[in-house]
Amino acid sequence: MPSQRSPWRRGLPRTADEVAKATKCAPRGMRALLGALVGMELLTREGDRFALTPESAAFLVHSKPTFFGALAERMREQYIPAWLPLEDAVRTGEPRRRVDTEGEASEFFPALVAALFRMNFPAARALSEALKVGDGNAAASVLDLAAGSCVWSLPIAQRSKHVRVTAIDWPGVLATARRHAEQHGVAAQYAFVGGDLATVDLGKGHDVALLGHILHSLGEAKSRDLLKRAAAALRPGGTIAIAEFVPNDERTGPLVPMLFGLNMLMNTEDGDVFTLAQMRGWLEDAGFRDVRTLAAPAPSPLILATRK
Repeated sequence: MPSQRSPWRRGLPRTADEVAKATKCAPRGMRALLGALVGMELLTREGDRFALTPESAAFLVHSKPTFFGALAERMREQYIPAWLPLEDAVRTGEPRRRVDTEGEASEFFPALVAALFRMNFPAARALSEALKVGDGNAAASVLDLAAGSCVWSLPIAQRSKHVRVTAIDWPGVLATARRHAEQHGVAAQYAFVGGDLATVDLGKGHDVALLGHILHSLGEAKSRDLLKRAAAALRPGGTIAIAEFVPNDERTGPLVPMLFGLNMLMNTEDGDVFTLAQMRGWLEDAGFRDVRTLAAPAPSPLILATRK
């Protein structure tokens, strides 16, 4: 994977021998690797020279803000081993491990949410611009549920010093949340609350509730309950914003959400991916109206709804 020492750091095509020399690899091994990457459409080839595709240049170069490498490292260490017993999980319907429990989550998620930060931040910034929370001098309250790295609330807090955020997650994950808030200069605007989403006090009168990639790990019953709790915590007219991997209503694609459904089988008790039609019904049952989508630089559009 290209890094700051990559021979492609200036975007110039290189031969396999040049890449092998720069990376201290065997020429034969590098030729095989580069050929495979061309087949995967991560590189292009013209004659004996290889170059990054636009996607690789954006996501696989360490110096780019959209660098995907930290997540790839988590996948190598955590996800790939977890998928090895896929046959057993399919036969039994039982996960290999439960990252939806406090003990596992406190160990699993701090590194993962930090790795995902760069990938989610552009979408979070688009959400902030759409919501316009805190514009002007009016105070605003934001509820960040399963806050993780606080990536979904940070751009909102950065828009205005009048925004106050309640970030809720397992106590073992909140250190990561606090660190990111401090790094972005808005920690004073945050209250960090540790606890179980099913039972912790969510407060009242919030203007916005954020659910960034949490429903898929909960399953239908717990997701419905959390949406009802979020509605009760919002003021009338408040907005809920949901980020998820959303398959089409026929559940025939896109590929990423469908694969993520398998990932939930491998790692959670009841987790799955849910269609927009499913979540629309849940939101309406929970007391929301005007369910809509927001295009954002994310795997799926964001889902917004208004509290009745």
